Amino acid sequence: MVCLLLTALIWGFSFVAQVQGMDSVSPFFFNATRFTLGALSLVPILLVQAHARAHSGSVSDTTKTSADAHAGWARTLLVGGVCGVVLFTASTLQQYGVLWGHEAGRAGFITALYIVIVPLLAWVFLKRRITFVTVISVVIAVIGFYLLCITGGFGSISGADLILFGCAVLFAAHILVIDTLGSSVDPIRLSFCQFVVSAVLSWVGSLIDGSVDWAGAAAGWMPILYAGIGSVGVAYTLQVVGQQWVPPTQASLIMSLESFFSVVGGAIILGEVMTGRAYWGCALIFAGTLLAQMPASLPKRLLRPHRR
Repeated sequence: MVCLLLTALIWGFSFVAQVQGMDSVSPFFFNATRFTLGALSLVPILLVQAHARAHSGSVSDTTKTSADAHAGWARTLLVGGVCGVVLFTASTLQQYGVLWGHEAGRAGFITALYIVIVPLLAWVFLKRRITFVTVISVVIAVIGFYLLCITGGFGSISGADLILFGCAVLFAAHILVIDTLGSSVDPIRLSFCQFVVSAVLSWVGSLIDGSVDWAGAAAGWMPILYAGIGSVGVAYTLQVVGQQWVPPTQASLIMSLESFFSVVGGAIILGEVMTGRAYWGCALIFAGTLLAQMPASLPKRLLRPHRR
């Protein structure tokens, strides 16, 4: 549980790093350095895994193990490529939303909407059943989004908010892609592959728009380092370790605190202050994301009479 709480804390404060990073470099270049650092931070873990696999089993199984390893990497590269493209697109939109909105807490809560979007996309594209609890959670989160972003009619919603909402949709799609295709591959290998793909695409984007700026990277090295090694490498590893001991529902509930920590980080480090209406919107989005992760059997359990 401590590992997952640290994951949420690191991810929440990474929104602050993303805001600060946009003061020095472009979105493409920020993500290029960020995902490169994230991929490199997983190399030691991959080497340890490879060493452990090489020394497990008998010598007679070496040929079979080698063949299985090649097949596993081929499958991982395929799935990682798809996940990497989706992750690159979502992360690019997120950085532009952060650049134009320049508010860590707001970005954190709008991005957190991916939690209630996941079951909706699963219902539409994968024909998975949607529960009454999910419907209620979506309604609550939508009301929260309205209070947070639409302060003077629908014309008042900003382009940054719309981009961040699109980012939330893509992050939801990313989760479903991993859920559908990633169950048969090693999670660390998958993570490494998608980080590499995201880094390569980000480098291509930064080269095309001419935003490679090493002087800017030197000026903003701290947020870049935090977002790369901390948010991508360390937090992901903590997530993997934590989920080995905590059930998925509880894990999701703990990690949803990411949005809360984004507001805390924005207030402490960036001095961000929201209106009362915006805070109510954040509270409702947070409530909706928590409710969306409750088990489908929760209403029945609450209505079931207790025996003494």
